Amino acid sequence: MKGIIFDMDGTMVDNMMIHHRAWQRKLKELGLDWSIEEVHQKVHGVNVEILERIFGDKYSSEERIQISQEKEIEYRRIYKPELKLIDGLPVVLDQIRDLKIPLAIGSAAPPDNVNFVLDHLDLRHYFDPILHSDSVTHGKPHPEIYEKICDQLSLTPRDCLVFEDTPTGAKAAANAGCEMIIVTTTHQEAEFSAIPGVRKFIRNYTDLNFEKDVLKG
Repeated sequence: MKGIIFDMDGTMVDNMMIHHRAWQRKLKELGLDWSIEEVHQKVHGVNVEILERIFGDKYSSEERIQISQEKEIEYRRIYKPELKLIDGLPVVLDQIRDLKIPLAIGSAAPPDNVNFVLDHLDLRHYFDPILHSDSVTHGKPHPEIYEKICDQLSLTPRDCLVFEDTPTGAKAAANAGCEMIIVTTTHQEAEFSAIPGVRKFIRNYTDLNFEKDVLKG
């Protein structure tokens, strides 16, 4: 592999349940008293697209942006005391850096959340480019974010390995033409059965055989 791309939420940090809790609280304010299981199944992707998908045209674009910002403020408030990388990832990042393999981030999260993780955990120096929800017109599973990263790295998608945790993100990587390793923090292996290009499933990065799984595939 000539380039490594990480999704962030659920892939670098095990924060998806925090997002679900924050969404559950915000949706209840908006009149939807969903269980956490319903939130897990129905809420994924870019915030404004989530709100449009759930509520249709009930809210204006400006209102959707405001609701999204309020939800993310709540997420960061809840998560800050618990913020840490998934087990084994610090070692993997150092291994990739030492081999001078380009590292990038392709996250569906808004920029404030990406900056929240990168700056609080002092990770920014590992990654370039860093793309987030504001970097693209189309959210995952559209391949735009991974296509843009490959272009900025001057690499073809087949030369880039993606780490993802959701079927939506995995479809985006597959649609771009990248192979991927799936971190099963939020979804079961069976949910990826129809998605091509999955090399391996890991619970965390201590399950990774770096030379075999990353360098050679």
